[in-house]
Amino acid sequence: MEAAYVIKKPVLTEKSTVDMEVGRYSFEVDRRATKTQIKEAVEQLYGVKVTGVQTLLTKQREKRTRFGYVRQAPTKKAIVRLREGDVIELF
Repeated sequence: MEAAYVIKKPVLTEKSTVDMEVGRYSFEVDRRATKTQIKEAVEQLYGVKVTGVQTLLTKQREKRTRFGYVRQAPTKKAIVRLREGDVIELF
Protein backbone atom coordinates (compact mmCIF):
# COMPACT_ATOMS: atom_id res chain seq x y z
CA MET A 1 0.00 0.00 0.00
CA GLU A 2 1.36 3.45 -0.91
CA ALA A 3 2.17 5.92 1.85
CA ALA A 4 -0.35 8.45 0.57
CA TYR A 5 -3.13 5.86 0.89
CA VAL A 6 -2.10 4.68 4.36
CA ILE A 7 -2.30 8.10 6.05
CA LYS A 8 -5.56 9.93 5.40
CA LYS A 9 -5.19 13.09 7.50
CA PRO A 10 -3.72 14.38 10.75
CA VAL A 11 -6.01 14.55 13.77
CA LEU A 12 -5.96 18.10 15.14
CA THR A 13 -7.69 18.25 18.50
CA GLU A 14 -6.80 20.05 21.69
CA LYS A 15 -5.27 16.91 23.18
CA SER A 16 -3.30 16.04 20.05
CA THR A 17 -1.80 19.53 19.80
CA VAL A 18 -0.58 19.25 23.40
CA ASP A 19 0.93 15.85 22.55
CA MET A 20 2.84 17.42 19.65
CA GLU A 21 5.05 19.25 22.13
CA VAL A 22 6.14 15.87 23.55
CA GLY A 23 6.74 14.31 20.11
CA ARG A 24 3.50 12.34 19.61
CA TYR A 25 1.40 12.93 16.51
CA SER A 26 -2.07 11.55 15.70
CA PHE A 27 -3.21 10.51 12.24
CA GLU A 28 -6.35 8.99 10.80
CA VAL A 29 -5.20 5.96 8.81
CA ASP A 30 -6.64 3.28 6.58
CA ARG A 31 -8.34 0.50 8.57
CA ARG A 32 -6.34 -2.21 6.78
CA ALA A 33 -2.93 -0.64 7.52
CA THR A 34 -0.60 -2.37 9.96
CA LYS A 35 1.73 -0.68 12.43
CA THR A 36 4.78 -1.29 10.24
CA GLN A 37 3.02 0.18 7.20
CA ILE A 38 2.04 3.25 9.24
CA LYS A 39 5.61 3.65 10.49
CA GLU A 40 7.07 3.41 6.98
CA ALA A 41 4.47 5.83 5.58
CA VAL A 42 5.18 8.53 8.19
CA GLU A 43 8.93 8.17 7.70
CA GLN A 44 8.56 8.40 3.94
CA LEU A 45 6.10 11.32 3.82
CA TYR A 46 7.58 13.52 6.54
CA GLY A 47 11.26 12.48 6.59
CA VAL A 48 11.41 11.70 10.33
CA LYS A 49 12.38 8.67 12.42
CA VAL A 50 9.47 6.87 14.16
CA THR A 51 10.17 5.10 17.46
CA GLY A 52 6.68 3.74 18.18
CA VAL A 53 3.15 3.38 16.83
CA GLN A 54 -0.08 2.87 18.79
CA THR A 55 -3.36 2.22 17.00
CA LEU A 56 -6.99 2.28 18.03
CA LEU A 57 -10.20 1.42 16.22
CA THR A 58 -13.48 3.27 16.62
CA LYS A 59 -16.74 1.43 16.22
CA GLN A 60 -19.49 2.32 13.81
CA ARG A 61 -21.86 4.76 15.50
CA GLU A 62 -25.39 5.86 14.88
CA LYS A 63 -26.03 9.55 15.21
CA ARG A 64 -29.53 10.91 15.47
CA THR A 65 -30.46 13.86 13.30
CA ARG A 66 -33.81 15.48 12.68
CA PHE A 67 -34.13 13.37 9.52
CA GLY A 68 -33.49 10.04 11.23
CA TYR A 69 -30.39 8.05 12.08
CA VAL A 70 -27.07 8.41 10.23
CA ARG A 71 -24.31 5.85 10.52
CA GLN A 72 -20.76 7.10 10.90
CA ALA A 73 -18.15 4.89 9.32
CA PRO A 74 -15.68 3.09 11.59
CA THR A 75 -12.19 4.61 11.56
CA LYS A 76 -8.67 3.80 12.69
CA LYS A 77 -6.41 6.27 14.45
CA ALA A 78 -2.65 5.99 14.92
CA ILE A 79 -0.56 7.79 17.53
CA VAL A 80 3.05 8.00 16.34
CA ARG A 81 6.04 8.74 18.61
CA LEU A 82 9.05 10.37 16.99
CA ARG A 83 12.74 10.33 17.82
CA GLU A 84 13.79 13.12 20.14
CA GLY A 85 14.48 16.28 18.14
CA ASP A 86 12.32 15.34 15.11
CA VAL A 87 9.33 17.58 14.35
CA ILE A 88 6.49 17.41 11.82
CA GLU A 89 5.21 20.80 10.64
CA LEU A 90 1.44 20.43 10.33
CA PHE A 91 0.55 24.14 10.36
